[in-house]
Amino acid sequence: MLSIDTYDFNGKRAIIRFDFNVPLNENFEVTDDTRIRAAIPTINKILSGGGSIIAMSHLGRPKGVNEKFSLKHIIPTLEKLIGKKILFAPDCIGEEAAESAKNLKPGEFLLLENLRFYAEEEGKLRLPDTATEEKKANAKRDLKIKQKEFVNKLASYADCYVNDAFGTAHREHASTALIADNFPNDKLFGYIMNGELSAISKILDAPESPFTAILGGSKVSSKITIIKSLLDKIDNLIIGGGMSFTFVKALGGKIGQSICEDVELAKDIMKEAEAKNVKIYLPVDVITTTQYDEVFKGNANVTTKISDISAIADDAQGLDAGPKSIERWREVLVKSKTILWNGPVGVFEVDTFAGGTLAIAKIVVEATSKGAYSLVGGGDSVAAINKFNLADQVSYVSTGGGALLEYIEGLELPGVKAIKS
Repeated sequence: MLSIDTYDFNGKRAIIRFDFNVPLNENFEVTDDTRIRAAIPTINKILSGGGSIIAMSHLGRPKGVNEKFSLKHIIPTLEKLIGKKILFAPDCIGEEAAESAKNLKPGEFLLLENLRFYAEEEGKLRLPDTATEEKKANAKRDLKIKQKEFVNKLASYADCYVNDAFGTAHREHASTALIADNFPNDKLFGYIMNGELSAISKILDAPESPFTAILGGSKVSSKITIIKSLLDKIDNLIIGGGMSFTFVKALGGKIGQSICEDVELAKDIMKEAEAKNVKIYLPVDVITTTQYDEVFKGNANVTTKISDISAIADDAQGLDAGPKSIERWREVLVKSKTILWNGPVGVFEVDTFAGGTLAIAKIVVEATSKGAYSLVGGGDSVAAINKFNLADQVSYVSTGGGALLEYIEGLELPGVKAIKS
């Protein structure tokens, strides 16, 4: 494999897949530039090495051209972080994009418009549900042909291809995987991709024991494959958030109106964990409220109560980990040498129920300061660690959500395979 550290970018145009899918406010201003800042080392390496950059990304989930999802909105943030003027192509495969790419000089940066304005990027049909099977089959065939043309146009702009979008590496899209075939001898990972793969390798290939995984979020079903994969590697499993109530219910506890899924699934996980000598740590107390409908409307001014997690009132719902749970988890985490955190342990978006997730973040930081290797990944976990301004105090914060989980599960990511093959 080629390395970004040794590849000669001098005089070359590099087309790079970034993940600039960042949140915007009502004025179309970037509210969290984490993903853009993460790309700066790759950008600086190529530009300082005499190369030029053609940047491509998606933003949101548009169904065709939509001004709301235009990448032009991120230009002010990009220019501020990079420190130079950004050229912009209002159509990623139009004549203007081709001409701008052709005329790029060393050190220049060209941003292409949102790739997902074209169905060819994702390779997904955009037909009404009423379309006949014959029409769908014909459209699918036509889309495949157009997708190849789309890939070839993008590839024609550059001399080399760099994938630095780990967040979309699990998607076999035109810009994340298919385009790599057009650069058999000039394709490589950027620093984000290298960093992500290296970080995950540390927890999967040779983790130092004790290894503790913290899994939160709302649904057990969405985490079942990652749980089963981790049971062969971890020593301790801390389960928090909404998914913990399914386990408590499986053990015979009263969970009131708290969310719950298939208790048999939870029983199977606990049985498998016991067989593999993995200790599971569930919450022992939770912050509850009977006004949970108000909470999910964003109202933090509700009455709360600390309840035993196995004895929640019939009309109450648990929305955050309680103080006894936090202390119990702390005893495990501060002794850990490897920590994976995926998912909050409460409704952290509402300050009234953010205490448990904040406490977990601080404990992970404490364990890291004592020598533990800590990896924080998953959209909500990353949002939480950023909200609390603690991202720079853990070992690694992953930019990938679904990609991280699929990689940990042992699945081959198309974006990774395309570069390695």
